[in-house]
Order: sequence, then structure tokens, then C-alpha cells
Amino acid sequence: MSPSLSDRRILITGGTGSFGQTMVARLLDAGAGEVRVLSRDEAKQEALRIRLRDDRVRFYLGDVRDLDSVSKATRGTDYVFHAAALKQVPSCEFFPLEAVRTNVLGSANVVDACERNGVSALVYLSTDKAVYPINAMGMTKALMEKVAQAHARNNPGARTRVCSVRYGNVMCSRGSVIPLFIEQIRNGMPLTVTEPTMTRFLMSLADSVELVEHAFSHGQPGDIFIRKAPACTIGDLATALCNLFEVPAKFDVLGLRHGEKLSETLASQEELARAEDFGDFLRVPVDSRDLNYSLYFEEGDTSRDRRLDYTSDNTTRLTVPEVMSLLLTLPEIRQHLDHESLSVGRS
Repeated sequence: MSPSLSDRRILITGGTGSFGQTMVARLLDAGAGEVRVLSRDEAKQEALRIRLRDDRVRFYLGDVRDLDSVSKATRGTDYVFHAAALKQVPSCEFFPLEAVRTNVLGSANVVDACERNGVSALVYLSTDKAVYPINAMGMTKALMEKVAQAHARNNPGARTRVCSVRYGNVMCSRGSVIPLFIEQIRNGMPLTVTEPTMTRFLMSLADSVELVEHAFSHGQPGDIFIRKAPACTIGDLATALCNLFEVPAKFDVLGLRHGEKLSETLASQEELARAEDFGDFLRVPVDSRDLNYSLYFEEGDTSRDRRLDYTSDNTTRLTVPEVMSLLLTLPEIRQHLDHESLSVGRS
């Protein structure tokens, strides 16, 4: 990761979550001088402290909804990774104002605290559900991206460089479907599949961290960075897991839940029209025009790029064997399979 992290202080909001814990370990390995973890879950903080046992990690109990707690955690920090969020689609559908308070107002608190304390760079973590959002979680994440972009437009001389990253489903993250499927397989239960033909992007935790690192190193104010990713159907994902654990594929089809789509979109055609392609990554720069739109009328390009949105339906589609191969690259899956082998060996 560059620039150099030696003697640097980095804060991760939501640092006890799946992404946060992976990022903490990555930063420590990269030689960070100090890594701060801000979260509201003291039990998870204690578990992480015991597991890491590293004096460079400092824990701050607080909530991004509270500007004061964020200001105290950001004081003296160089860089901030904002991962704290309400991420469960159904729960946000039932409690949308809670999603607004955390994902929108909490994110605004983070950028305000960073600006007050002279933080050099802030990276927001967003989601594919922010593109053409139909659920409260996606809508609030879209507004979070707008907070970052508005900061870039309204504060060209800002001390804090704010950009965002956007990615799809992170495999084996807390609350995701893969750990649920594995638990159901172990308990001999049919897998609860919402809709077998539903497609989702697939990304590892390591890939998501690399995306944040790329944004951290190359991002300009207001940028959105996207990592390209393959996809598969939920039915093929469930089948691949059953095959790996050598159990019959039995599904209990539930149907779409509140606020779910059949496919997700990582980048809209409007964004792709101005995006830069960096191989594994896309950079979508902020539209930096001001409110005087008439000044650009004669200069504007009236031609429109007719390319399609970048969706989980038109990206690379993995077959069941390919999904199995991808799953086997994940340390979490290998650990589960090793545990199953040991259990069989003892029986």
C-alpha cells in the first residue's frame, strides 16, 4: 500500500466488522504506526484485542451518529477508512430512518470530523445496491456517495481528500449468505434460497481491501472506484457449496425478500460514459460542474454512449465448477472443509 504507512495513524470506523478486521490486519502487516478501531460493540472490540494482542491497535468506543465520538477518534489521524454502516437490506426496509442516521448522517459526521482534524484522506465504503437503488440500504448508501461528491464540489481547497469505493457481495463476510449456507449444510437442513436465478457479484475480502487501497493511493476528491468482478446465480452458489461439502443439493425456495433485486449493478451507463478503465478497476470522476449549467450548454457533448450498465447479469458468469474453484481460494472455506475432514476422521 502506498503512500508509506510507517508512523502513520489510521482510523477504521466499523473496525470490528468483517471488512474492518481484515483491514486492521492488512494495515498492521503494512507497517502502520497506529491503527484505531471505532465501533459501538465492546464485546467485538474485546475479542479483536485479545486475538491481535498488538500495541499498535487502539480501540475507541463510539458511534458515527455522534459527531463528538468521531471527532475524538479522528484527532491526530492521517487516514480514515469509513466502513461503519447498517448493511442488512430487510432490517433497513423496516427501519429506514435508522439507516439514514447511520449511513447518511453518520457518514456526514465522519467527513466533518476529518476536515476539522486535518485528516489527509478519507475513503467511504459503498455498495452495488447504491446504483438504481430500490431499497433503503441502497438509497442511504447512494446518499453517502453524494455526501462525498458534494464535499469535493463545495470544498476545492479542503484539507481532506474524500473518495468512495463500490463493490458487490463480499464472500464469507458477516451476515452474508455463504456462512448461512454452511451452517445449514452442517445441520443437515435444506438451503434457504431466495430465488435461484438471482445473480450476484462475487468478491473476496482480500479483493475488497485491495480496492480500498487502490482508492487510497490513486483517488481524487469525489472519485468512485469500482472493482470488476465475476458473478453467479444464487442457485449455482448453493449447488457449489453442497458439492464441496459432498451433500445433496436440497433447497427451500423463499422468494425475493423486501427490497431485493434479481440482479445488481456496479456502474450505470451514465457513469461508464465518463469512467476511466484501469484493468481490474474503474474510476468514475465526480461531475465537478457548478450550478451555472447554462455556461456549459454550448460546450457540452450531445452524443451519448449507448453502452450497457455493468451488472451481475452481463459480467463474467461463473459455472458451478468455476464457483467451486473460486470458493476454494477463500481461507474461510478451506478451514470449514478441513474441520469437516477432521470430524469425519474422528467418527
